Amino acid sequence: MGHRVLAVIIALAGVAHAERVTGKVTITGADGKPVAADAIVYVVGPVEPADPKDVPKIAQKDRRFVPDLVAVTAGGSVAFPNADSFLHNVFSQSPDRKFDLGSFKKGESKAKDFPTPGVIDVYCNIHPEMAATILVLPNRLHTHVASDGSFAIDHVPPGRWTVFAYTRRAARPVSAPVTVTAGQDASVSLALVRGAEPEHLNKYGEKYHDAGGTYR
Repeated sequence: MGHRVLAVIIALAGVAHAERVTGKVTITGADGKPVAADAIVYVVGPVEPADPKDVPKIAQKDRRFVPDLVAVTAGGSVAFPNADSFLHNVFSQSPDRKFDLGSFKKGESKAKDFPTPGVIDVYCNIHPEMAATILVLPNRLHTHVASDGSFAIDHVPPGRWTVFAYTRRAARPVSAPVTVTAGQDASVSLALVRGAEPEHLNKYGEKYHDAGGTYR
């Protein structure tokens, strides 16, 4: 195969994967008023492996999970560093990936792998106010929205896909179909309604006792 033909094939392959899905996500409360909250937008349809170098972090800081919403591609992992001066615990009772990382102190970090897609709600067994959500997705086509709600997902292959948006405390994701055409960007708008933080039990399935203790 000549160098010129090979160069053309490489160029065409680059064009085929250069499309973007762009748009905007609006988030309101149950009263219909705008709410400032993080959201993740993701494309479902294409399947690709996780990037082993991409390991999202959910820090335990000031008795909060920071950030409280992350996305990871199925087959990847999430790290949980403790930045507080007291013990924290990380666990989930979500059917898609139940786990308990135990308790660990400041400066320590533990990680968990997520082999299959699903929605994983994460809590601390010591501090009930701490809650986070992990979206385990079938590909790397996901992104956080900007502060104004806008987003852009690069390298979406041509085809008919579904675009989803999710924010914590929403009853469910919202979605819209999208058709990506070679050489063109596709645009979609999505609207989410955010509710109150649902109550949850500790890792033993019981109500929290001595909530908020620092357990130094």
